[in-house]
Amino acid sequence: MTTTDDYATYIASLPRVLAGAAALFRDAEGRVLLVEPNYREGWALPGGTIESDTGESPRTAARRESAEEIGIDVPLGRLLAVDWTLGPGRPPLVAYLYDGGVLDAAQLASVRLQEEELLSWRLVDPAELTEYLQGALGLRTAEAYRVLGSGEGAAELENGLRPHAS
Repeated sequence: MTTTDDYATYIASLPRVLAGAAALFRDAEGRVLLVEPNYREGWALPGGTIESDTGESPRTAARRESAEEIGIDVPLGRLLAVDWTLGPGRPPLVAYLYDGGVLDAAQLASVRLQEEELLSWRLVDPAELTEYLQGALGLRTAEAYRVLGSGEGAAELENGLRPHAS
């Protein structure tokens, strides 16, 4: 066996983790733009899987997914949160959440849903985020919104919550 074969075998033996990225878009009143997927219950943020096999970065994935899902293609702002989430029937997920910025009336009017994946979209008051977004996603989004307003650095989260210092 060659060194290249040994390395490939080693890489194949490593644990796996999924990675996703999304954008937190708001309107002038501070409401958050949510989308309703057709492939699962509940609401979500514009975003999706990072195509890491092609070398895609989290920021690039969040922008690409936003453009594909809602037709909004704008440079994203700062990283608001990184969340390590566990879930049944899948490997752990690392979720990156970026500031999508404030969308003006013309941008909101230009939203075009990706019909293959989405049923609808809506603007939600920040106080209602955990009612629309289930589990860690709701907690992550609420914490990211808080970070956005506070100006502090990105939040490190585990299942949507800040971990206890060890």
